[in-house]
Amino acid sequence: MNILITGTSQGIGKAIAELFLKEGHHVAGIDRQAASIQHPAYEHYCCDVRDYEHLPALEKVEILINNAGTQNEDDIDINLKALIRISEKYGLQPSIRSILNIGSASAHTGAEFPNYCASKGGVVAYTKNLALQVAKYGATCNSLDPGGVLTPLNECVMNDPQLWNQIMDLTPLKKWATPEEIAQWAYFLTVTNTFCTGQSIVVDGGESINFHFIWK
Repeated sequence: MNILITGTSQGIGKAIAELFLKEGHHVAGIDRQAASIQHPAYEHYCCDVRDYEHLPALEKVEILINNAGTQNEDDIDINLKALIRISEKYGLQPSIRSILNIGSASAHTGAEFPNYCASKGGVVAYTKNLALQVAKYGATCNSLDPGGVLTPLNECVMNDPQLWNQIMDLTPLKKWATPEEIAQWAYFLTVTNTFCTGQSIVVDGGESINFHFIWK
């Protein structure tokens, strides 16, 4: 199948792209950084997702994965507005089979930076709207909302023992996900799944269900 993934230079996006390539799909990646994947079935387009005039002309995209995102850098423009435009350009067409938006557990808890939470909360709401729009093509659309993931963007806390211990105290499974684990979820929701749509799947090691109950 023809797969389009945004934000493929590192982290979750790169892991998703590598898994689809391993499974024999053709993958196009859009990222403002240079390509970090070398594979005969991979095409890289060095472009900012907000640069609508220079987005590549790709036809017959069957699976669209909106992964590109940022934190504390024009969050609403990149995480939400650009995601909507990308979806309209590549997802609203008859060849589409599935769209997956990479959100965040923070969309459900509000427990992060204000603009980031707002942008990811918008992704959750837009996912439901988009699911209705692509249903006429027989396509699904969901959001995958991770908690902590072991990516370069999170190294500032991963490499701070005191902060890391505090984070682990709040995470029932006492670990964060690897990008490869999130990629498996992405593959399932877009390839294996054909019926679940308009849903937000939280994968956070139980952090969002944790609460502190004090009793004598």
